[in-house]
Amino acid sequence: MGLLRVMPPKFQLLALLAFAVAMFFLENQIQKLEESRGKLVQERAIARHEVREIEQRHTQDSSSRVPDSDGEDDVVIIYNRVPKTASTSFTNIAYDLCGKNRYHVLHINTTKNNPVMSIQDQVRFVKNVTRWREMKPAFYHGHISFLDFTKFGVKKKPIYINVIRDPIERLVSYYYFLFGDDYRPGLRRRKQGDKKTFDECVSAGGSDCAPEKLWLQIPFFCGHYSECWNAGSQWALEQAKYNLVNEYLLVGVTEELEDFVMMLEAALPRFFRGATELYRTGKKSHLRKTSEKKPPTKESIAKLQQSAIWKMENEFYEFALEQFQFVRAHAVREKDGELYLLAQNFFYEKIYPKN
Repeated sequence: MGLLRVMPPKFQLLALLAFAVAMFFLENQIQKLEESRGKLVQERAIARHEVREIEQRHTQDSSSRVPDSDGEDDVVIIYNRVPKTASTSFTNIAYDLCGKNRYHVLHINTTKNNPVMSIQDQVRFVKNVTRWREMKPAFYHGHISFLDFTKFGVKKKPIYINVIRDPIERLVSYYYFLFGDDYRPGLRRRKQGDKKTFDECVSAGGSDCAPEKLWLQIPFFCGHYSECWNAGSQWALEQAKYNLVNEYLLVGVTEELEDFVMMLEAALPRFFRGATELYRTGKKSHLRKTSEKKPPTKESIAKLQQSAIWKMENEFYEFALEQFQFVRAHAVREKDGELYLLAQNFFYEKIYPKN
């Protein structure tokens, strides 16, 4: 203020005006900073509230889920079911459990039940299975032959499972299935009303009971290669065997379906928790019964067994049966007529470095 006294009045006025403008500007900036600080505090409070809500929802979702034994919710199982191997009965167990165990079941319905997909449909299917996150975890089932996902650059492959059956028993079941069944009685089958028995068909050399009709389980496991569908191909047989032991988690047999279900429940509880009890007590365990089914005579069986195709299909069936019984022997024990699963038989020791 001493400086103002020595200034001329004109300059004193200008200095006061400048000081007043500076003070006004400073106060205005302080006010803006206070407002910004208030908004920041409010935004932080809102953000903290949103985070708490997300955490609460996550906690609720986690607590409402069935515990995932392997820690993953993106597992995909593919059951490329072979016709007439009790596949309907087994699939209905998956449908009955999907709500309780929280996974999705999807039926792969191909045009005219063609088990071979076009190359473009193979690409579409692989993309769907691997990228359709809304449908995971998932259980896909359908009458399609094995598809190797590694050919499409997929890192995490789906888990394949399947069931096969004695080849002649499967053919007999399929033959009478064409006459109709009690599962969908309103659906008219191709041979509806035909009274020719399987024995009469074999005796007459009919096409519906020809040895070529036995060629099905091998190509289903062999896959989408041309040679797989050449009836009597030794290469197809070896490829089917290779895929069975290298690409499938478990392959059961129709005659021992309960054991198959029990082992799946032990190995994949995320999907099959409760499956064994449901199979034993449920109404859908032996769901589909064909009309007018008559067991074949020894003569009909012997005639079919003369064919090279039967020998190959039977070799594959016995190979699968031996593998299944090997897996079962290391997983299940029988006591007083009841089957029970073995407890965990490994542990860890000598864990280094020490804490």
